[in-house]
Amino acid sequence: MGYALSTTVAKPFDVTLAATREALAGQGFGVLTEIDMAATLKKKLDVDIKPQVILGACNPPSAYQALQAEESIGLLLPCNVVVRAVDEGTTIVEAIDPATMHQLTGNEAMKPVAVRIGGMLQAALDSLTA
Repeated sequence: MGYALSTTVAKPFDVTLAATREALAGQGFGVLTEIDMAATLKKKLDVDIKPQVILGACNPPSAYQALQAEESIGLLLPCNVVVRAVDEGTTIVEAIDPATMHQLTGNEAMKPVAVRIGGMLQAALDSLTA
């Protein structure tokens, strides 16, 4: 079972991170959380990793619909979008594939929500390389 939507962007990390925020907003997502993995691991473990940020993206109408279909779906929300540097000019952007929510729950009422959100997330990723 695959669990990610992904794209590789031929731009530096900082530029791609800003563009990802804009692409998500353009698809109706707000960013509720932001975790700077490189800074956190440096602070907590004194280790260095390439730049990587986890954005917690939420589309409120879809989150509400998902909660109506599956009360415990909050365990899988918000949708995580990871922006991570490969090298100075290449960045990978990955998003959780919402189909995972349908597959994990086995709840058919989740399928239309997952399909719609998956399309929105894929459109946001596609716009990064357009």
